[in-house]
Amino acid sequence: MNNKFSGVLIILLALAAISFAGCTGSQPAENTSAGAGNATAEQTVAGEETYIIGIDGEYRPYSYIDTEGNAQGFDVESAKWIAKNQGFNVEFQPLAWDGIIPALLAGKNDMIYSGLTITDERLEKVNFSIPYLQVDQGVAFNNDSDYTMDDFMNGTLVIGAQRGTTGSIWTEENLIETGLMPSENLKYYDNFPSAVTDLQNKRIDATIYDVPSLRDAIEGKTMEIRDQIDTGEVYGVAIKKDDTALLDKINAGLNNLMDDPYWQELLEKYKLVGASPHKK
Repeated sequence: MNNKFSGVLIILLALAAISFAGCTGSQPAENTSAGAGNATAEQTVAGEETYIIGIDGEYRPYSYIDTEGNAQGFDVESAKWIAKNQGFNVEFQPLAWDGIIPALLAGKNDMIYSGLTITDERLEKVNFSIPYLQVDQGVAFNNDSDYTMDDFMNGTLVIGAQRGTTGSIWTEENLIETGLMPSENLKYYDNFPSAVTDLQNKRIDATIYDVPSLRDAIEGKTMEIRDQIDTGEVYGVAIKKDDTALLDKINAGLNNLMDDPYWQELLEKYKLVGASPHKK
């Protein structure tokens, strides 16, 4: 074999090896939706497998991107602890919420760990970990408005909700599909801060969102949560149905985390005490 042919063969073999690389690796996942950022590297340990986690980058207190471009929040810190406990690395990829499950199914990331409610519809597409938090839906109004929860439940208000969230789904199923509210009275937003801005500017009458995140979003603003809807929904980590090994790792890590004192520290830090469904 001459040297020229040998060199070409080595290059072809190297390219073939690269083509077999999957989603799990040290490289950031491809940006898959408008507004999504590149995966941010976290806790990289040489030789360990790396999983890319899809998050909402504007979903305090669960997941958000800080001013330096780093992923922060309750779910982010939980994922880092689990990664260390189970012996793998993680990177975080912010995505538009209504595209976050399609990105997982397309193999652009390995899991969604970002305050995702377990629903029957979502269970048809993905597997979920054991539940780790339980929340209800809150409804916020401007402080100076005379609107009540009766007005909200009667479907007479213009309501803002983030597209694809359980708040928007609840409004669709309980107010629009029942004929109480015209569909044009539900205004969709790509992110929840935009809904809060429109509420503050009185372009909408009320907004609906998970209680902890709603409380965080309106803090310091002239608006208030006047009531909440007892949905009793629980969060889980979403994983592709064929990735049972990763599901086992996440479940084991979650159980270990909820048995560790650090779990209570996280609940207190992010004002989520009482939201853990199974552990103290």
